[in-house]
Amino acid sequence: MGNQLENVVKQQQEQQGFTNQEKQEKNIVQLVGFIVGEEEFAVPILSIQEIIKPIEWTRVPFTSDYVLGVFNLRGNVLPLLDLRKKFHAPEAEFDDDVRFVVIKIGDELAGFVIDRLTEALRIEESSILPAPDTGMDKDMMIEGIGRKDDRIISILRIKTLLKTES
Repeated sequence: MGNQLENVVKQQQEQQGFTNQEKQEKNIVQLVGFIVGEEEFAVPILSIQEIIKPIEWTRVPFTSDYVLGVFNLRGNVLPLLDLRKKFHAPEAEFDDDVRFVVIKIGDELAGFVIDRLTEALRIEESSILPAPDTGMDKDMMIEGIGRKDDRIISILRIKTLLKTES
């Protein structure tokens, strides 16, 4: 019975255009790429709630400089973090390409300001290298380094994006 099931699965995969071996070789990670400063970053596509044009926000006093404040998204008040400031990139004015990326982190939602979107990315797992060991905090923000064509993309660890700096 087990062999029959394997044969049926194999036939279905062949009909869909790939064999078991090809399926195993093509473990794809789906990401959304964006630019902050001069660097390209990405986050897992499933962590993104939505991407919106900038809307009005309210400054919150006594917060880190990269926390712009809070904004109201359909009745939910979300923190808004400027990734330029978080990553110590030079400041720049908002232009038509700037977006707020609303990311779900556990049970929380937060908005992150990015300079511009690049594209939805599909990168093979074998093209993602582990984050470099810089001797810094074990909760680094970089999950890995993806290679796509001639580009190098830093894949962010979304769990650490909201953590404050010591």
